[in-house]
Amino acid sequence: MQLTAPATRRTAVRDADGMAVASFILGLLGLLVLNLFLGPIAIVLAGVALWRGTARRGRALLGLTLGVADLLVLVAFMQVDNTVSWSF
Repeated sequence: MQLTAPATRRTAVRDADGMAVASFILGLLGLLVLNLFLGPIAIVLAGVALWRGTARRGRALLGLTLGVADLLVLVAFMQVDNTVSWSF
C-alpha cells in the first residue's frame, strides 16, 4: 500500500518555484536583519531553484542577487564599524 504519490515533474517544478520565491523573500529580509545567515541561504535556494528549472527564473535570479547584496552590505558595515554586527 502506497500512502504518497510518486514525485512527478510537476511536483519538482512546483518545489523549485517555491525555492525561488523563498530565496527572494530571504534575500530581501536579509538586507535588514541577519544578513550573515540569510544571504547564503538565499544564494543556495536560488541556485537549487535555477538548477531544477524553475518557472520563476526571474525571481530566482533576483533572490540570488539579493543574497549577494546581503553579504556585500555586511562587508561594507564591517569595514565601517570594524565588527561583524551592525546597528542603526
